[in-house]
Amino acid sequence: MSKNQLDKKSQAWSALFSEPMSDLVKRYTSSVFFDKRMWQADIAGSLAHAEMLAAQSIINTEDHASIQRGMAQITAEIESGNFEWKLDLEDVHLNIEARLTQLVGDAGKRLHTGRSRNDQVATDVRLWLRSEIDLIGDLLIDLQKSLVDVADKNVDVILPGFTHLQVAQPVSFGHHMLAYVEMFSRDAERMLEVRRRTNRLPLGAAALAGTSYPLDRERVARTLGMVDDKGNPQVCQNSLDAVSDRDFAIEFTAAATLCMVHISRMSEELILWMSQNFSFIKIADRFTTGSSIMPQKKNPDVPELARGKTGRVVGHLMGLITLMKGQPLAYNKDNQEDKEPLFDTVDTLKDTLRIFSEMIGGQLNPATGVKEGGITVNAPAMEQAALKGYATATDLADYLVKKGLPFRDAHEIVAHAVKAATSHTCDLSELPLTVLQEFNPMIEKDVYECLSLRGSLNARNTLGGTAPVQVHAQIARHRARLE
Repeated sequence: MSKNQLDKKSQAWSALFSEPMSDLVKRYTSSVFFDKRMWQADIAGSLAHAEMLAAQSIINTEDHASIQRGMAQITAEIESGNFEWKLDLEDVHLNIEARLTQLVGDAGKRLHTGRSRNDQVATDVRLWLRSEIDLIGDLLIDLQKSLVDVADKNVDVILPGFTHLQVAQPVSFGHHMLAYVEMFSRDAERMLEVRRRTNRLPLGAAALAGTSYPLDRERVARTLGMVDDKGNPQVCQNSLDAVSDRDFAIEFTAAATLCMVHISRMSEELILWMSQNFSFIKIADRFTTGSSIMPQKKNPDVPELARGKTGRVVGHLMGLITLMKGQPLAYNKDNQEDKEPLFDTVDTLKDTLRIFSEMIGGQLNPATGVKEGGITVNAPAMEQAALKGYATATDLADYLVKKGLPFRDAHEIVAHAVKAATSHTCDLSELPLTVLQEFNPMIEKDVYECLSLRGSLNARNTLGGTAPVQVHAQIARHRARLE
C-alpha cells in the first residue's frame, strides 16, 4: 500500500477523496490535542450506544462483548499514559474508534452504526460538561462555607458600608461577607439550571436527520443518567437541533461569567481593604507576592489576577455567542471552536473557586480539624474608618422622624448638624447636646445611643438587616442550607 493510500485510510471519510489532506490543514482542523480531555465521556457514550445496539439486535452479543473488552483496554492505556494520540485521526472520537478497531477488528467498525460524529461530539460535550458542573457546584459550596465561617467570627465587627465608595452607614463585617454568600448561592442555582438543560441526549440524531436503524434513544439516555428528577429520560427531540445546539455551552459560560464577576467584585474589595490606605484585612503570605525592587511590599496578586481572569471568561462568552450567531442548520465545522473557550472557562472558574475558598477561609489542619490561615480582620481600623464619614447621619434623621418630623425636614436638619461636626472636626456623636439642640429642640440625651456605631448596627433589626441578631440568623440559615 502506498503512503498516499495509508494517509487516506487514516480518515474515516477518505475513500471519496483523490489526494490526502495537507499537513497544514491537518494541524488547522485537528482538535485531538484539546478535546482528548473528553475521552471518558466519549467511552461512556460509546458503551451506552453499544449496549443499546445489542439490545435492539443491531449488533450481536459477541460484538458487544468485544467492544466492552476493547474499551476497557483503551481506558487502561489512557489512564496509564500509554495511549498514542494521533494528529492524523483529527479528534478524540476517531482516535478511540481507530484503536478499538485495531484491538477488536470488525466489532469496532460496527460501533458507529446509527450515529455520526455530529451527534457523538454533542453528546460527549454534554456528558463532560455535566460532570464539570457537578464539581463546580461542590466548589461553590466550599467557598460559601468559607465566607460563612469568616462572617460567623466577625458578626460584631463594624465596617463602614459604602455607596459611591463614600462612607454611608455602619454594617457588620459578617453581614458584608454574607452578601457574597448570597451571590454565590445564586451562582450555584444557575449551575443547577444549566445542568438540567445540558443533561439531554443528542445521540441517535446521527448526522442531522435521524437514522433508519431502530434505535432506543431513551434507553441510552437512562444508561447515561440523562434523566429528570423523576427518572424520565431526557432526549433531544429534534435531530437538526440536537446536533447543532450549543445553547448549553453558551448558557454555562454565561453562568460562569456571572460567577467570575462576583469573584471580581470581591477581589476589588480585598485589594482595597489590603492597601495601607485602608488596612482592613491581611491576606496570608502564600497568596501574595513581593516586589523585585521594593522590599516592603506585599501585593494581592491572587485577587488581582482573578479580576483579570474575569475579562478572559467574559471574552469566551462573547466568542461563543459570535460563533453561533450566523450558523445555518445543522452542524458546521465552526462548532469545533466551541471547545477551547468552554474548556478554558471551566478550568479558570474551578481554579479560581478553589483558591478563593482557601484564601478566604484558610486551610484545614488535619491534626486539629480546624481551618488555619485565611484573611485576618483588623477590626479597630474598620471601626475608625466608620467614624470618619458620619456614618450615623441617617440614624439622627430617623431619630427626628420618630419625634414627629417629616423625613425631608429631618434630612435638612441633619445636613446642618454634619456641617457643624465637620467644622469642629469631630463625629456627630461627639457634638455636645447643647449644639445638637440648636438644630432642633426635640433632640434629647437619648440621641447618643442612636448616634453610636453599635446603636446604629443594632437598630437595623429587620429581616436581611445588619443587626447582629439578624446576621446570626442568616448564618444559621446558610449553614443549614450548605450542610
